[in-house]
Amino acid sequence: MLTQTTSRVLEPSDLNAALAVLDREPVANAFVTSRVRVAGLDPWRLGGEMWGWYEDGMLTSLCYAGANLVPICATPRAVRAFADRARRAGRRCSSIVGPADPTTQLWRLLEPTWGPAREVRHRQPLMVTDRMPAHITPDPHVRRVRKDEMDALMPACVAMFTEEVGISPLAGDGGLLYQARVAELVGAGRSFARFDTDGKVVFKAEIGAATDRACQIQGVWVAPEHRGRGLAAPGMAAVLRYALADIAPVASLYVNDFNTAARRTYRRVGFEEVGAFMSVLF
Repeated sequence: MLTQTTSRVLEPSDLNAALAVLDREPVANAFVTSRVRVAGLDPWRLGGEMWGWYEDGMLTSLCYAGANLVPICATPRAVRAFADRARRAGRRCSSIVGPADPTTQLWRLLEPTWGPAREVRHRQPLMVTDRMPAHITPDPHVRRVRKDEMDALMPACVAMFTEEVGISPLAGDGGLLYQARVAELVGAGRSFARFDTDGKVVFKAEIGAATDRACQIQGVWVAPEHRGRGLAAPGMAAVLRYALADIAPVASLYVNDFNTAARRTYRRVGFEEVGAFMSVLF
């Protein structure tokens, strides 16, 4: 048993202890929890390492180190230990993302060696709801995307990603990993869209992370030529209906603080701000 204050890479045998930490904040940790529940803690299956921080022999904080670096329930002392480990390993992630306070501290410690970042989004409100809106009728044309509609969906997904992140997901490997992730969500019944009469996507969104306690809506996008026509709120209500009925009792999302139109739409659909995330993009 570990009796000192220390950090280490977790092993598959640490799964139950790691899940106990993740379950302390089921909404904020939905992304990592969903991966861990499917893949366990084996780095090859998980797509990265899970670092653990121990206080007096008890696992109290985590940090997922994969394509993203994600501090989880991280105390200031844990963040310092995770930053030391990250510096020694070198930057392998494309972003740092997580609850605003520990992520801010983590970036402050890593910026001298990992910086500069391509972009830092200091505050991204975390929004949550557990019920359908009273005054927004779900768009009846928003439905699950079928596997044979991947060719129609992909241009909308690429456009959304490029707008949101600032780079194309087709860079590097030609989009193979991104296309596989989109196909995975379609296959799982967690990709939703409204198509026009020509088969072009008008509105889309995905449920990107899902556990039995919470799910996370992502990739919300309205085609530019259809913006300002009131499609977003009914579309979100439709996705929310699927999420609450089929996936989890609580739905969440996080949004850039400068995206006032999106925040207004989400509030109309019943989402309330319960915290904030921060993202550092490389």
